[in-house]
Amino acid sequence: MLNQTRAPAMLEEWIAQRFERRNAVADEFFSKEAKPLAHACRRMFERFDRGGRLLAFGRGSYATDAQHVSVEFVHPVIVGKRALPAMDLSIAFEHWVEAVMTPDDIVMAFGPPQGDPAVLRTLDAARARGALTFALPGTHADYALEAPCGDAHIHQEMIELLTHALYETVHVFFEHREMGHDVGASGFLYPFLGDGGASHDSLVDDVASSILMKAADARALREQVVARQTAVIAEAIAAIAGELRAGGKLILFGNGGSATDATDWALDCVMPEDGARPIPAVSLALEPAIVTAIANDVGTEVVFLRQLVAQARPHDVAIGLSTSGGSKNILAALEEARKRGLLTLALLGYDGGEIARRGLADIPVVVDCDYIPRIQEVQGSIYHIMREGLELLGRDAA
Repeated sequence: MLNQTRAPAMLEEWIAQRFERRNAVADEFFSKEAKPLAHACRRMFERFDRGGRLLAFGRGSYATDAQHVSVEFVHPVIVGKRALPAMDLSIAFEHWVEAVMTPDDIVMAFGPPQGDPAVLRTLDAARARGALTFALPGTHADYALEAPCGDAHIHQEMIELLTHALYETVHVFFEHREMGHDVGASGFLYPFLGDGGASHDSLVDDVASSILMKAADARALREQVVARQTAVIAEAIAAIAGELRAGGKLILFGNGGSATDATDWALDCVMPEDGARPIPAVSLALEPAIVTAIANDVGTEVVFLRQLVAQARPHDVAIGLSTSGGSKNILAALEEARKRGLLTLALLGYDGGEIARRGLADIPVVVDCDYIPRIQEVQGSIYHIMREGLELLGRDAA
């Protein structure tokens, strides 16, 4: 049990250990999977090139992984990349896959480390109909993955890095085919594209090396967070725990990939997989009817503010997730939360952006990086560790 008077110091040591565990898992996992992933990227390119789509699904918190991969392919965060067709079918995946799938499609199924039988049955049916299938995890698919770790949070983080690698590198094959065109803002990541005569087999090897580089960059960024942000994360855990003991809840919000992270964090709180006690939490990114109604009738800048006005109660904690630190709807919601006297937190990228400069977060946790996929991957580690830390403090207080 943690001694409450010593909790911050002990929490810092524990947080560092949790990050190191992630680095150890990632090192082993990506050294094994880089080459198979590169081949999978090539096969995805071939499906997209002939008109196929990515159909993704999962249940519970793993539905947010499907949402995340869908938004990354449709709305690329790398400037100049093409939009590729992708859909999250999680809400009724068995029926939707049966109704809309064609043999040219790519079907990607997400689940917990032990797998999800219902999800995998649908994936098997899609494979039997000719789809290119990804089991994340599973044993029977065109790309079948053994779970990188039995820890559900770490497993999910490795899968996020994996799907980011797929999204980032599938474009390499398009660019290789179109050699002679500008490769865009991400050209520095793929210097081998300068060789227009490279074979596809050689390109697969180069892509595998680039995937290892991405994993190494994520490792270095986790180490940076341990060096610079461990005390801040510990402070955040302790502060949230205090508001929860007083009857508060978490109010989470973000845009795009950060919206899926906000919802994942909320689901981890209310339906934990590790036997932890539920924590009250809501995601303001979860309900499309509310989000689109506010955006259509008033404007996108208030989609979270309006909901916070309706949902906020004393001792709630407002938590904004923003890679840029400058999203106007995040700024507006945090401003409103401050007016109401709520504890405000933010998970941020770059230098913390406008949120940090204006002091809108009582506790800002900054991942000092300017590349969005790596920021999101490390933010995933941060909020999972914070959730685990809340359970650690809760057990001590019981």
